[in-house]
Amino acid sequence: MTDLQYRDCIDACNACAVACSHCAAACLQESDPGAMAGCIRLDMDCAAVCQLAAAALARGSDHAGAICDLCARICEACAAECAQHDMAHCQACAKACRDCAQACQSMAA
Repeated sequence: MTDLQYRDCIDACNACAVACSHCAAACLQESDPGAMAGCIRLDMDCAAVCQLAAAALARGSDHAGAICDLCARICEACAAECAQHDMAHCQACAKACRDCAQACQSMAA
């Protein structure tokens, strides 16, 4: 892997963590946040694993590939959940998750 690939993946992970955190907070402000519970839980899981993946990549962890594999799978699940909702924050989160999943898949390979 090149330094640019590492940086791009770290950037995608960080952007996804922010998008997921924003989405979770925005879902809590919806008229029926209980209906968004699944989305909120996935957002929180995804944000946490994205932060872990970015940190593992930044420090050159021997486990970065395995963490990126997990991150890609959680990002895909979060993207699928968020894509089901019409709110702009969910759509933006779904895109960030898809971008991060793609970047992490390349690091896990």
